[in-house]
Amino acid sequence: MVVIEEEEALVSELQNQLQKEDLNPQEKIRLLNDGLSNALKLAAVQPHSDGLTRVKSRLYHSGILSQCALTLSLPPSRLRGSWSAAATLAHLTSSCCVGVEPGRRSEAFHKLLLPSVMDGLLSLASLLMSHAEHVSHFKKVMDSVGWLLSAHTHLTSQVLSSIHYEQIQMCEDASVCLLCMQLWIQICTVSRGFLSSLTDDSILLLLNEAVGQLAVMSDSAVGGASIKLILLMASQLGFRFRPLLMSFKGLDGLLLKDWKGRGFDQDIDQLIELIQSEKDARKSRVSSERERAACLIQAAWRSYRTRRRVKSLNRAVSALQRRYRAQRRQQQQQKEAHQWEEELKYQVCLRRQRARREFHQKQRRLLQLLPPDQVQAYLLECERRAAVKIQSCWRGFRDRRHYHNTLRKALKERRMRQQAARTLQRAVRRFLEKRRMAKARPLDLLWIGQKGLTDSRRAELKQQVEEYITVHKSSRVSPEECASLHEEAQLLLQAELQKGAQQRREEQRVEALLAHTRTQLELLRDAPPLGVVTETMAETFLTPAAAVAARARNAHNARLQADRLPWWKTLGEARTFGSAHLQELEAELEAKLGGLFIGGSAVVRKQTDVEKVKLLPEERGAAT
Repeated sequence: MVVIEEEEALVSELQNQLQKEDLNPQEKIRLLNDGLSNALKLAAVQPHSDGLTRVKSRLYHSGILSQCALTLSLPPSRLRGSWSAAATLAHLTSSCCVGVEPGRRSEAFHKLLLPSVMDGLLSLASLLMSHAEHVSHFKKVMDSVGWLLSAHTHLTSQVLSSIHYEQIQMCEDASVCLLCMQLWIQICTVSRGFLSSLTDDSILLLLNEAVGQLAVMSDSAVGGASIKLILLMASQLGFRFRPLLMSFKGLDGLLLKDWKGRGFDQDIDQLIELIQSEKDARKSRVSSERERAACLIQAAWRSYRTRRRVKSLNRAVSALQRRYRAQRRQQQQQKEAHQWEEELKYQVCLRRQRARREFHQKQRRLLQLLPPDQVQAYLLECERRAAVKIQSCWRGFRDRRHYHNTLRKALKERRMRQQAARTLQRAVRRFLEKRRMAKARPLDLLWIGQKGLTDSRRAELKQQVEEYITVHKSSRVSPEECASLHEEAQLLLQAELQKGAQQRREEQRVEALLAHTRTQLELLRDAPPLGVVTETMAETFLTPAAAVAARARNAHNARLQADRLPWWKTLGEARTFGSAHLQELEAELEAKLGGLFIGGSAVVRKQTDVEKVKLLPEERGAAT
């Protein structure tokens, strides 16, 4: 009892100290290390074997192990400078998580605490692997992971799919990879039932890690450990492991090419022999399956052929059997229906007899309760009530029958009256319509004898229309507004025509320039080669204008300089030729080359377009 009180006091003191808010991560790690070490030492010196289990359970129920898991999951900035203490805390936490009796909180212990502790251990290991001076601490943390996995095998899938463990796998340091392989070898060696308790997905992930190390690493120690792990898995899992191993195609070629002659040829030969035996077995299974499939197909074909022959030969027998079976089925159904009716009648009679018997028994019990002098009166009253009930039923039936007969007759008579009234009304309407049509005067057809409007009639209608317009003036638009709108429409039309004339002049200029350019191109295309050309022939292609030549030379130099520029300096530049540039080129050509005929001067064409726009007052009114 004294030892138990000391344990509880030690755990309570540690719990109270952890509840302080002014503890930094280093102090908290040191406090947890001291408290866990003292608690485990106190439990280890006890003579009873259940002392250690009791202390670990007490640490779990008090929440100290949850504090350890949270501390191990701290970011690296808060753990910097205390890697040794963190590794010691990881070792003590994994030791305390093995052998705990959670009791009623078993589900929370296995699904919440253990995954959080494992995640903290892997996070700490991924931080320690990047520091070469902390290799011993990394080994200590990985030993803690192995110790926890050997006791709780359901955490294997979490470890193999963890992001932190993937970071450890991607490390290029051979010592880190060797420690990972040795971890799994040690777990499989110590716990014989570890691999058998894993699922196929977890085994495939572990095998994938070993094969990946063989494919990526070139260190002999890592390769030997990976091959040893694969052989250990094959020996413990047996036939369950071989299909998973065959999913890695080309593994035997990789072993022969990259790992032969490294000092563990015997293990390599054993693994290659295992792979080859599985391949031979698979080939034999495939061949046997093919033979079985061929036999099955042949048997199916023979049975189909036999059935077709029998069917063609024995159609009469089949028809006879079908008819016999149908008749027997019909007889069986009739027999079952007759039995069902007899059973139903029997049940109805039985229920009636039972009800009658119960009624008589009830009546007998009631009679026994009555005094002797009231029995006769009671029987008479029963007879009277029965007679009244029978009479009421008969009268109700008779009255309902009479009512239905009377209602049916009344409905029939009403329907006949309505039909007769409709017939009479229809005949009267027809008679009245015929008499009305006979009394009415026939209408004269307007189109008969009419040849069209005469001039006098047309003038008369026009005068009527004008008088109507004069009398009924429009209240929406005044004559002044109509005149202003007419002037605005004329101005807009004139502007649009002038705009079209300007566009046509620009198009004519562009066509003239293009015609001149095509002429020059045709002369250049038909020119003789440079080897036989003379000075006189070359002068014919030179322009007589010095300004044009200078402009062409400057443009050529500018183009050469632009072609030498980097591509990113020419982004956003657009070489467009607007109307102003075309007019400038036209002016230069007219000044230096004597001008081009474009179809008249601009002044004359402008006057011509304006004259076209001018409209007579009568034409404006007609257009409006």
